[in-house]
Amino acid sequence: MLRIHVTADDLARVRFAPRPAPLQELHAALTTVVAPGPDLLLVGRWRARALRSLPAAADPVADLVPDGRPPAFLDVLGETLEEAFAWIRATRPEHVRAELERVYGAGRPAPRWIRGLHADEAASWRTLRRAQRAAYEAVLAPVWPQVQDLHREAFARHALTVAEHGLAAALTSLAPGSRFDGAVWEWPSAAEREVRPAGRGLVLLPSFHHPSGPLVQDVPAGPVVLTFPAGPGLPPAPDTADGPDEPLAAALGRTRADLLRLLEEPHTTTELARALRVSNATASEHAAALRAAGLLTTTRTGRSVRHARTPVAELLPDVRPGN
Repeated sequence: MLRIHVTADDLARVRFAPRPAPLQELHAALTTVVAPGPDLLLVGRWRARALRSLPAAADPVADLVPDGRPPAFLDVLGETLEEAFAWIRATRPEHVRAELERVYGAGRPAPRWIRGLHADEAASWRTLRRAQRAAYEAVLAPVWPQVQDLHREAFARHALTVAEHGLAAALTSLAPGSRFDGAVWEWPSAAEREVRPAGRGLVLLPSFHHPSGPLVQDVPAGPVVLTFPAGPGLPPAPDTADGPDEPLAAALGRTRADLLRLLEEPHTTTELARALRVSNATASEHAAALRAAGLLTTTRTGRSVRHARTPVAELLPDVRPGN
């Protein structure tokens, strides 16, 4: 359970990031690539595509997370890559050294360029910058306009919820099962952690590439940054991703192919809409088309409508996300 203990000063300083942060989104995406967690079935195809797209120039990024524990100095909120790089480079050398020592621990051999980073060598900083840019261009650049659109939608939803129902309702709406009693905000989380902003405030940053659990940046000099998954869904995919290696998407269209892949278990229309990041009406329209083609069935119980794949759909190539 993640518990964020807030004061009146913190509540006065809660803000929703107005724009996405490219390096934070990149780190969320790479975390999903390296350790996709329980949603592997859902993100399996996206993960395989991301791994194929990463060039060798991005390899040093993996050196920074030998056990899936990135150093905290990478977590910055710059709204452009250049701004984010500048913030990282401005990190105090002693903080960089402490974080690298934490990540690598005692006795673990570090690559030469990591040792150079520990010694504040300019060449190692250039290596990091090149690697992050290469990873960004491969994983995020093709979908960055979509990420920006999704962020604007999340920002608007949050603002409307605050205006209509208040801050407490807006906070708990960000994570199913979270609770806020005015002093402690509890998030369902596998890891036990206590976070105390102590008047520094809280920045809420949605991520569209990290499907499970919040990521917390707690640097003493600034506000606590909570990067949270903005809905359970698939990471954004470029419009050009469909190709001969994805015959299902080529035949049905990406959204309908993804809808069928989501139906490993039955879903309601609302669940499908949330996962696909479309409106309920659009999800219903796609489900109707697939139902007419004999690829899914729909059952109604009271006001609830649930969709499931048919045996015919199970025979289609690439219908399972992990395949």
